[in-house]
Parts: sequence; structure tokens; C-alpha cells
Amino acid sequence: MPPAIPVPRIISSLVAIAGALLVVILGGWYFTLAFGVIVFLGQQEIFQLVQSKGILPATKITLVVSQLLMISAHVSPELAGAILPLGGTFICFYLLFQPKFATIADVAASILGLFYGAYLPSYWIRLRDLGGGGHLPLGGFWPEGAWHIEALPTGLTVTLLTFMCIWAADIGAYLVGRYFGRTPLSNISPKKTVEGALFGVLGSITVGMVGAVALQWPYWPLSGSALGLLIGITSLLGDLTESLMKRDAGVKDSGQLIPGHGGILDRTDSYVFTAPVVYYFVTLLTRLAG
Repeated sequence: MPPAIPVPRIISSLVAIAGALLVVILGGWYFTLAFGVIVFLGQQEIFQLVQSKGILPATKITLVVSQLLMISAHVSPELAGAILPLGGTFICFYLLFQPKFATIADVAASILGLFYGAYLPSYWIRLRDLGGGGHLPLGGFWPEGAWHIEALPTGLTVTLLTFMCIWAADIGAYLVGRYFGRTPLSNISPKKTVEGALFGVLGSITVGMVGAVALQWPYWPLSGSALGLLIGITSLLGDLTESLMKRDAGVKDSGQLIPGHGGILDRTDSYVFTAPVVYYFVTLLTRLAG
């Protein structure tokens, strides 16, 4: 029988969930700044992984450009879209004129840090900002009186629903894979099983459908299951992508920041590809619903 789930993992998960819920509810600059910190720490872990392979990316410039991207995603999403190619161009320019002859790997790792480590996560800020800001300082929001779901900002409800779908997928895949998994899913991550992955996606679909009913989405069986399926698949792909990077670097964890989980990337890998998919799904659904 598999060993019991480590207590530090449970404690750190509960603390992370509580902190995530707080900043998601507040939104505004609170959410933006919190995500900026997460992106900063996550990118450092990415660069540590690639540096262990002898690759030398433009670390400092990429970190600065990424924080500008986080800020612009909140202030002006259109500007954030422009910062990606402009920032990538500036990073390449910087590498080309270094005393050391830059390699293709140096350039590729820098762009990876910018795109994977910052641009894709910046869509969480765009998603939370749907529906406008709040009444608190720094654009924060907090419900006044009773918590009626129809009175909550669209960005808040959709972000919470997305988080819950990811949590359902992660928890379902972890528990089922741990106790009932028999069929390996991929050589990239030997501990993952087909049974765990399927149950994780099913859990995400279930939560998505419940959320679609609560939010009164049109054609809730279709829209809710589609959202849950997209989140279940993209969260799994995010997990496998980070596992691929760790496997190539020859390390078990991306870092040791979070007890029982490893680094920031180990805890947030399921979130990287999810936000852009959900953002465009919701905006398209809104347009179709008139």
C-alpha cells in the first residue's frame, strides 16, 4: 500500500490555497503584484535549470522585461501583447553584443523564460481583470454584505472556477494515480498514470459543469464540460512540460522553496498553459452569448 501523504505537503498546500484565494478575491494591483512575485521566482528556477546545462541566458534583462509585461497586462493588455516581441528583440540584441559569443541555446532559453515564464502567466492578470476593478484602494475588491454570485466581477468568478478545475484535476490525478494507477502515462514523468490523468480530467469537467450552472452560462452542459476538458488537458500538459525540463536538467525538483512540493514551478506548472485558453474561451463565450 502506498505511504501516507506527507504532512508538510498538506500544510503547504493549504497555505498556498488560502493565499491564492485572498489575492484572487482582492484582484487589482494586489493580484498583479502577487503574480509578479510568482513569475520572478519561477523564472529564476527556469534559468537555474538551463544554466545547469551550461546555457547562459540573458537572465537580468528577461526578468526586468517580464515584470514590465506583468504591469502592462493589468494597465493595458494591448501593450502587453507588444512587449513580448519588443522584449524578445531587445533580449536578442543584448545577447548578440556580449563579449562572449552567444549560442542558439542562450537565445532560445532567454525567449523561453520570457514566453513560458511570463507571457503565458500574464493571462491570469487579464482573466482576473475581466469585468473591471474594485472599490478598494489599488483597484482591490471585497464583497459588501452577502456574497451573491451575480454581484461578483466576472474575472473573479471565472478565475475561481478555473482554479477549482485545476485543483480538482491535480487532486484527482494525484490520489487516483497514487492508489489505483497501474498504466504509465509517459516516460517524461514515470509516476503519472493513465488512470490518474483520466480521473483528473474527469474531475475538472465535473467542476466546470457545476460552475457553468452556478454562473448561468448558456448551454451549461456543453460550455461547462468544454471548459473543464480544456483546463484538465492544459493543466496536464503544463505538468508534463515542467517534468520534461527537470528531466533534461537531471533534477527531481525545480527548487526547495515550498515544503513538500519543491520549487515554485513544481507548484504552479499546471497553471502556465491554462490561463490563455480560459481567457479566450470566456471572451468567445461572452461574444456568442451576446
